[in-house]
Amino acid sequence: MHRNKLRIIRKQYGYTYQMMADKLGITKSYYWQIENGKRGLSYDQAVQISSIFSKTPDEIFLPDYIKLK
Repeated sequence: MHRNKLRIIRKQYGYTYQMMADKLGITKSYYWQIENGKRGLSYDQAVQISSIFSKTPDEIFLPDYIKLK
């Protein structure tokens, strides 16, 4: 997962760890672990996070140099 991109996007939207956790229905600690690579996430969670930012999972979780068709 491209964690730095997720952190940057979250901050651009002005969301805190707690705000993201609330939107996802998880604890703040659990979200922090996802964002900091301490815990993996499922495809469904990636989709849910992406939809919060109106983006695709690829836009957030893949490095910019990888383009999927």
